[in-house]
Amino acid sequence: MSLVEYKIDEQVAILTWNSGENRYNPDFLKAHLDTMAEIEENTDARVLVVRSAHEKIWCNGIDLEWLAPVIFEGDKAPVKKFFFQLNDFFRSFLSSPLITVACMNGHAFAGGVMVACTCDYRYMRSDRGFLCIPEVDLGMRFLPGMLAILKNSISGHTIKDMALSGRRLTAEQCLTAGIIQKACHVDELIDETLAFAKTLIKERAVVAAIKRDLYSEVLRVMDIEDPVVIHAGGWSV
Repeated sequence: MSLVEYKIDEQVAILTWNSGENRYNPDFLKAHLDTMAEIEENTDARVLVVRSAHEKIWCNGIDLEWLAPVIFEGDKAPVKKFFFQLNDFFRSFLSSPLITVACMNGHAFAGGVMVACTCDYRYMRSDRGFLCIPEVDLGMRFLPGMLAILKNSISGHTIKDMALSGRRLTAEQCLTAGIIQKACHVDELIDETLAFAKTLIKERAVVAAIKRDLYSEVLRVMDIEDPVVIHAGGWSV
């Protein structure tokens, strides 16, 4: 089984992450980026739905079991390369000519929340799963681009509380806070998400232009501010 797979339903690409907890490491990120390129270059998809093969976890962010030993070795080059690759991963949603919908069929923690916020819309299962940004408990800082991504989709008081407390939010709390568009029981989630996705079939060129304008500040921060922090090794406290 590939780390990332997809199928086409009419003009909707359903992308499935198959990497267990779908934690970010070089292999997972490359598989995702390669699959996104294939969808955009070789299909007529206009909308992308992103789901997880895991029954309880949508995405748990950075693979610390991979990253921690690399940092401990003291060679900053592979760490810098990883964070630039991670930004390419986030850009694959922000700059995609497809409208993107996160079909969150499980927990999203840390970088999982960030990638959800790079999607244009978010549907979340209501019967299980939390959104949580636990960096405060992990001793990790946010790159400027990460904060820009979060602030673009989550209101100021909510993101401040999530970042400082590490508090977990349920689907209903996320809906109330305006982070997600809909909360559904898991038995209905993919059908509800696909039905919504099929109302979003638009011209790629127009979508790409509008998204460039919508996310211009986020992309500016990622392009200009993130490299300074990454090269300075500012990924942890």
